[in-house]
Amino acid sequence: MFDYVSARDIANKWNISQRRVAIFCMEGRIKNAKKLGNMWLIPDTAEKPIDKRTIRYEKQKKVELKPFIKWVGGKGQLIEQLEKHIPSDGEKVLTKYAEPFVGGGALLFNILSKYNFEEIYVGDINKELVNAYSVVKNSVNELIKKLTEMQFAFVPMNENGRRYYYYNARDRFNSLILSKDTAIEKASLFIFLNKTCFNGLYRVNKKGQFNVPMGAYKNPTICDEKNLRNVSEALQKVNIVCADYSLSKDFIDKDTFVYLDPPYRPISETAGFTAYNANCFDDNEQIRLAKFIDEINLSGAKIMLSNSDPLNVNSEDTFFEELYKAYTINKVEATRAINSKGDSRGKIKELLICN
Repeated sequence: MFDYVSARDIANKWNISQRRVAIFCMEGRIKNAKKLGNMWLIPDTAEKPIDKRTIRYEKQKKVELKPFIKWVGGKGQLIEQLEKHIPSDGEKVLTKYAEPFVGGGALLFNILSKYNFEEIYVGDINKELVNAYSVVKNSVNELIKKLTEMQFAFVPMNENGRRYYYYNARDRFNSLILSKDTAIEKASLFIFLNKTCFNGLYRVNKKGQFNVPMGAYKNPTICDEKNLRNVSEALQKVNIVCADYSLSKDFIDKDTFVYLDPPYRPISETAGFTAYNANCFDDNEQIRLAKFIDEINLSGAKIMLSNSDPLNVNSEDTFFEELYKAYTINKVEATRAINSKGDSRGKIKELLICN
């Protein structure tokens, strides 16, 4: 004998998405599952079917890839939860992947190490970040040489020596104009500063100059040669673009899985407060992004969007609930700074919005 439970209960038990459970039911792959209205009911003793997607992907698994830079809001801690929402229509495997806000690329590198998308598009509006990706892809030997030299010079120094070296490198980075001739040097300085600055932040002043102070790392890994070479090889099949996310529309179609990880809407312990400035991804930008998502949704693409959950601090702030009321809004738990003090961290809810 057995009892019936919901698809959500089974999804949690099997560590997959509720949508995937529903697909198994529709395909008749869960014995004695039955539909009541719009809800699937499943025996609590049911065994998880073999997922043919997983078999296909695991056979092609290569090496483990890691982001080669740190990035604020990185998704490394959420990879398992993000993977649950990588979609498939029955036995159809989507052939294209797009990530128009690539950042540190935690999900990108997870996908490159496990999945076999035929075409991949990644982009970002940060030209220094995109240059670093391009140099890793196209000039990894020269990049490794420069980073190795920096590591051998910087790591043995005392604090005063490190400060002198760091701020000289920062000044050099800010004085160089990005071009074909300076691309490798700028990428090496970008990665060096990322590995040695405070909290791996990327922040610029009003003049567009990087202004993050030095961090306090005892033994920073400035050149992870093995990972850089593995990443370089994996990026050979990736189209890397420096552009506004909206330009990815020409790439996206019904065969595409799209993951969007834009700058998060700020949350504050002050009710309803959102910080605005000329370079901020403010509420108008969030609304523009939502309209873009509506457009690519019409193409038949499968979409997943990450953002903050304003309800963490203001129970009346339903901004995203209203903006994405036509979509499925999932909540996941992440460890983030929850106020202006960087060392004040805690578990908060973030949103995963899917079509």
